Amino acid sequence: MRVLLVGSGGREHALAWKLAQSPSLTELHAAPGSPGIARLGECHPIRAEDAEGLLALSHELAVDLVVVGPEAPLVAGLADVLRPAGIAVFGPSAAAAAIEGSKAFAKEVMTAAEVPTAAPLAVARLPCVVKADGLAAGKGVHVCRTQAELDVALRAVSALGDAFVVEELLEGQEVTLLALCDGRAAVPLVPSQDFKRAYDGDEGPNTGGMGSYAPVPGLDSTQAAALVETIHEPVLAELARRGAPFIGLLNAGLMITADGVRVLEFNCRFGDPETQSVLPLVEGDLLRALAAAAAGELEGVELSTAPGAAVTVVVAARGYPAEGDRGSEITGVEAAEAAGALVFHAGTALQGERLVTNGGRIVGVTALGETVAEARAAAYGAADLIEFDGARRRDDIALAAAEGQALEIG
Repeated sequence: MRVLLVGSGGREHALAWKLAQSPSLTELHAAPGSPGIARLGECHPIRAEDAEGLLALSHELAVDLVVVGPEAPLVAGLADVLRPAGIAVFGPSAAAAAIEGSKAFAKEVMTAAEVPTAAPLAVARLPCVVKADGLAAGKGVHVCRTQAELDVALRAVSALGDAFVVEELLEGQEVTLLALCDGRAAVPLVPSQDFKRAYDGDEGPNTGGMGSYAPVPGLDSTQAAALVETIHEPVLAELARRGAPFIGLLNAGLMITADGVRVLEFNCRFGDPETQSVLPLVEGDLLRALAAAAAGELEGVELSTAPGAAVTVVVAARGYPAEGDRGSEITGVEAAEAAGALVFHAGTALQGERLVTNGGRIVGVTALGETVAEARAAAYGAADLIEFDGARRRDDIALAAAEGQALEIG
């Protein structure tokens, strides 16, 4: 099977790494790709937002499947350009991707599907959560407990130029549950937890994610399957009823509260950096599963979960999330890989033979272990080996889970 992977970040590198292991794969291509992905397949200098360029490339390469990583091209309608041309796509149409592209639309769908979520607020009153309605690269959500935080949030979402929504502040633990979908059926992957705030102790602004781990203690495969039945499947049914069947990865951000599970948001693609922790634990042919989803034939497809745990630590630029870094030499990647870690390139480039920074989140360092504690120690040990000017990270990724804290789901 010839595959074209769209995107260039850590999530796409993790997907490329997993797809490269498939016995079904004959050729792996990526657009635009990254230095990390280039070690696994051929990269083409076409932007993820260039739908016509990707259409031409798909025809030129005679690809059997296009796998779309980032949300922006999906929300903009990339799948709607490729599918009518006879190209199989793992990724939703623009109409279905609106589940992430518009928070207001997502609320409307969840209400119609009777999926539990945070209550909307007619006015911004404390405590609350303010969310930009459109895409904001994971940085459009503002948790407000003080008037000062609310003032900052309202200014930030107004600056984005979109509408915004205000909803009740839910307290509890966040969990990410990814599911492959074919428009009707959903196949869950192992639940994970990510760390959105910039600094230790969940302080600072929201980011695209500073690390993740899987599995989540206290949330087993039976419970995950039950959550898919009560959350993902009703949403799939509602989107199909509206004439927008969801084909791709439906990513549910959940809050485990004292009153039960509530949906915080849906994303229309693999999470980043959750994917870097989830995919190393997936057993089975992921490529065949993605192709089955794209063909509307997921029924009977199963992907099992390997024993053990995975932890991912993001090494970011000094100024992230406000700003990134470009051109600083990165060292230690080979040493980290020699230590047994997977190093996923999130924001890197090549200058001649030199690997340099090219973004906000630079690399994600993933390690496996029999326990979360063991995987965490290995991930941080490998991350210690990676250096560039201004490199920083959170030091508390997966700490509570490593110390034995488990979820309690009512």
